[in-house]
Formats: sequence, C-alpha cells, structure tokens
Amino acid sequence: MMAVPGPVAARAAELREAIERANYDYYVLDAPTLPDAEYDRLFRELQELERRHPALATPDSPTLRIGVTPVTEFAQVAHATPMLSLGNAFGDAEVEAFDRRVREGLDAKVDVHYAVEPKFDGLAISLTYERGVFVQGATRGDGQVGEDVTANLRTVRAIPLRLRGGPAPGLLEVRGEVFMLKRDFQTLNREQRDAGGKEFANPRNAAAGSLRQLDSRVTASRRLTFCSYGLGRYSGGHVPRDRHSRQLDHLGKLGFPVSAQRRVVSGLTGLLAYYRDIERQRAELPFEIDGVVYKVDDLHWQERLGYVSRAPRFALAHKFAAEEEITQVLGIDVQVGRTGALTPVARLAPVFVGGATVTNATLHNEDEIRRKDVRIGDSVIVRRAGDVIPEVVSVVRERRPAGARPFQLPQACPVCGSRVERVEDEAIARCTAGLYCPAQRKQALLHFASRRALDIEGLGEKLVDQLVDQGRVKTPADLYRLDLETLSNLERMGEKSAANLLAAIDKSRSTTLERFIFALGIRNVGESTARDLARQFGGIDALMQADEAALQTVPDVGPVVAASIAGFFGEPRNCKVVQELRKLGVRWVEGKAKGFAGLPLAGKTFVLTGTLARMTREAAAERIVAQGGKVSGSVSKKTHYLVAGADPGGKLDKARALGVAILDENALARLLEQKARA
Repeated sequence: MMAVPGPVAARAAELREAIERANYDYYVLDAPTLPDAEYDRLFRELQELERRHPALATPDSPTLRIGVTPVTEFAQVAHATPMLSLGNAFGDAEVEAFDRRVREGLDAKVDVHYAVEPKFDGLAISLTYERGVFVQGATRGDGQVGEDVTANLRTVRAIPLRLRGGPAPGLLEVRGEVFMLKRDFQTLNREQRDAGGKEFANPRNAAAGSLRQLDSRVTASRRLTFCSYGLGRYSGGHVPRDRHSRQLDHLGKLGFPVSAQRRVVSGLTGLLAYYRDIERQRAELPFEIDGVVYKVDDLHWQERLGYVSRAPRFALAHKFAAEEEITQVLGIDVQVGRTGALTPVARLAPVFVGGATVTNATLHNEDEIRRKDVRIGDSVIVRRAGDVIPEVVSVVRERRPAGARPFQLPQACPVCGSRVERVEDEAIARCTAGLYCPAQRKQALLHFASRRALDIEGLGEKLVDQLVDQGRVKTPADLYRLDLETLSNLERMGEKSAANLLAAIDKSRSTTLERFIFALGIRNVGESTARDLARQFGGIDALMQADEAALQTVPDVGPVVAASIAGFFGEPRNCKVVQELRKLGVRWVEGKAKGFAGLPLAGKTFVLTGTLARMTREAAAERIVAQGGKVSGSVSKKTHYLVAGADPGGKLDKARALGVAILDENALARLLEQKARA
C-alpha cells in the first residue's frame, strides 16, 4: 500500500477532528456548532481522501458511521465482567427495605450517599476501547454472552470512536443504553407508514430492532443515541476509583454522554424525593424512561456489599407503573364530542396500566382503526402515561381469534340520530346537528351567547351546565323561553341576577345578520366569513338555500367551507332551530344581496397590529370590511396593507421583509375617507 503524503494525512486528521467535534457538540452537548451544509461538505471531503488513499480509513474514522456491507449473522461476545440485571422496586416500602439492607450490610450509623439517575428504556450495551479507540461493542444478551454489534454501534454518532481529553486508559469498558428520542421515534414511524412498512410499538422496540440489523446501513439511517451509566473493566489512565458519581463525571470528560438528571442524594428521604421529582418530569423528557436507578456511590462500599444471585446488593431499579399492557377489545363504541366529532372508543377487559385500572381506550378515528387493523375480540397493547388518555398502540396479531369482527363507523349520530358527515381530506367524522345534538348542546349554547355572537352577558359555563343538566334548555331557541321563576330557582342565582340575565337575553334579540350567522357555530365559519356571507346573500333564507357552487362565489369560501355550510343547513333540525329563533323574536335588518365587486376596498387584504389610539382594532376592522376589504390575522405575500399602531411586534418586521405597504392610524383613516368619497 502506497504511503500517504504528509499534507494529505494532516488534512484527513484535521477533517476527522472537525467532524467528531461537531458530533460531540450536537449529540452530547446538545449545542450544534456546525451548519448541516458545512458538516456534509467536510464529510464528503474526508470520504474522497479515504477513497484515494485507503490507508487513511482507520477504525476511528467517522466515515464508518454510514454503515458497511451486511453480515450474515452476529458473532457472540463473552462479557469478561457479567452485565448483571438490577433488582426492582415498585413501591416506597421496597425502597425503604433496600436502604435498610445497605445500612445493615455496611454497619452504617449515618445516611448512605447514593448516585441516582433515570432508568433509560432502551437496550443495554457494552463498549470496549483499547488505547482510546473503539474496538468492540456488544449487546447485554443474557448477561454472560451478548452479540457483537460493533459495526452498527459505529453508526451511532453519540458514541465516540476515539476518546477525548488526556491520556487514554489502556483498556476501558463503558456500559450504557442505546435508545431513540421520542421525536425521532415519531419520525421513524411516519416514514415506515408512508413506505407501507411495519410501525414500531414504542421507542425501545424501535431502538432494539434498529441496533440488531444485519445491514448496518439500515442502523445508520435510524437516529439512535446513547447514554453511559457505568464502567466494566478498565486499566491505566486516570479513572477515578473512589466514587461512582466521579466515574460518570470522568466519562463525560472522555466524550461520553451522561445523564443530565444524575445526582447524589442522601438516605431514604433523598431517594424517594428524587423518584418523585423525575416522575413529575417524565412526560417532558425527550426520551422514554421506566424508572430510576439507585447505586451506592462509594465504590469501596459497593465492593463490600457485593452481589446476590444475578444482581448487585448495592443497586436498585425503582420502576414507574407500567405504561403498556396487553388486554382484549370487548367492543368498540362511538362517543360524540362537544364539537360533534365522532371518536371510536375501545371497551377493554380491565387491565392495570400506568397506575390505574383501564377499561376504555381511544382509537382516535376511523382511519386509525383501519391502519392498526383493530377488530372486536383482538388482543391489543394499551398505553397510558400519566394523565394522558389511554390509547390502543397496536394489535397482537398472533392472538387474533377466528371470530374477530371489523368495525364500521355509523352513518347516523349515535346520540341524536342525525346524519354523520366526513369532509374530504379530514380524518374526523362529525354529527351535522350542531344546534340540536345533545352531545354538542353546551358548546353550542356557549358559542351562541359569546360576546362576538349574540352577546348574552351573564350566560357563562356554570349556568349553561345547570340549564342543560336540568333539561331546561336543549337548543339556543329555548333561551328565549326562560322565565324569572325558572332562573331564580337555579343554584347561586338570585332574583336580581335572574332579572339581569333575562334582560340580556331580551336585548340579544336585536342583532345583525353577520352576528347571527357566526352564532350558529357552523364549522369553519368565523367572523370574517360570516360577514362575507351576510353581504353576499343579504338574508338568512337565501343563505340556507344556497348550494355549494353558490357558496363558493363568496371570497375565501372554498370547497371545504362551502361543504360545512351546506351540510349544516342540509340538516333539517338545524333549520328548525333557526326558524324557532326567528319566531321567538331574534331579528336583524335584512337587505338585498350586495356582493363585493363594486366596493372600494374589494380584493384588498389588511392586517392590524399594535394599539390604535383613536379607535379599537375591532372598529377599524368593521370599517375596512364595510368597504369590501378583508381583515386577516397574519401577514403573507397576499397582504396589501399592514396597519401598525403602538407596539406592533413581529408582524411589522415581516411586512417590511415582504414589501407590504405599511399604514399608521392616520393613513388608514385617510384611505377609508378617500375610498368612501370615491
């Protein structure tokens, strides 16, 4: 093999150092310092040098992280020092017993100090370094013998291929966990789903499956990471020999990721306080954990305590309540939410999971049921984490009984019998009886009475709850049938408060067409669309009779919004409520259909930001809309004017960047006056 010219070797060393430094900053320190494009450029340059000079391709080259030719099987590796499992505790009493045994074994008269850290839910591995270079990686296996997955572990960028900082030990065996971050697990499953492949049940299964690939190029394509939690064999170097916590600090200096949540605590009180603290943080951590690990910090005391059977006496895993269990789907019901959404719910054989007995689990929507192929009678994996609603993760296909039945979403609402509609490109099916359906009753009433709708002051959530729960109000029309006696008898509702509410209800009878349309709570119809509909059709009857084609002639009303409006008025029960409201005196001034073409600001989009001095933003928006303009909440290339008051915020910067015309309040007033005279 030809000798490598000195300058070329120096450049290769420089590239390796820069690439590995970038890996360390990104995967260990979580503080990226090199842009992706620059990283890729350096990586390709090193690859080209190694292609032209094969002698440069040393075992610690970062180019090995992209994977190599597939192997036919994994070789076995005998662990020189067994990788033992830990004893488990599931309650405070077991932790108390552990601490007592430790103190008795050491004859300690004071609290023992423990090194504590989260218990990663991944795959335990062993990494061996000789003179600072990574030479072998193995799985835990049965604790005595594991599998040689060196090629795959080289692709994990959080694992250093060469140790950092100071003289390297002649031999160093590092133990830790390979796992997958939650965000990378979600990305992987999305990619698997898009490719028609098998999805993984949880990050642990994904990590284990990715690490045991015979083709390390597959492993390289999965974003695995690593965290070290201890040492096996070691010789030479400056490895601390007094405390476990100091060994972890040393591993951090050598370039290994160590847990940012690790601590040293004192006694039983410290152990339990740490457990509860990590349990509170669990949902926010970027990785999955299934408990915490306690280890006597003093290494000499660890040696004195020794081992029992296959576990050390000086360590304990304090497990959280299991978040996943297997149970059977006894049936699938459909719940109707406050917005009319139909949600399939699995009725389960009771199972204890996540610290509680679970009998129901959400199946999200019809597409999810089809994708997971959940059938009545199936055995399924159910997940519950903290206060999160239990969900069915996957089906255990091997246990499917012969009579398992597929699920069909009903075509009629199971609560009110009205038609169920699923808009194209939406996953959720909905009941179309927004004003009538009992499941949607409270939400419909609160929206109807809200300030920007019919503005019934004093009709809040607690009062609506009472009126609905006692059967006093079933639709918005029933609000106008209430009397003083009925309201006075409600909890915390005196005669004066009842009279005030009746006055507010009576006042709301006089409104505008656009407010009335908005108050109906039609899906996808906000205030702006309601204004446009009122102007286009002039009256409620014309709107109720419009088909989807006619509705789409209104600015910014596309197929989805038109389908929502047509579907709402296509439900006879909704139309009946509208007619009842009119009979009970809810009124507005109707006029001829005006359209938008002849208005001075037709086709112009405005965005309002900051505080206006002479009028509210709401008043300004009304004046703009009255002249045919549209008011949007966000700046885009389609924005014509940004109206900026005091303290305008980021919208002003974006408008400047896009070249949008910027008006102050005085300029807006002049524009409105000019257009009004035109």
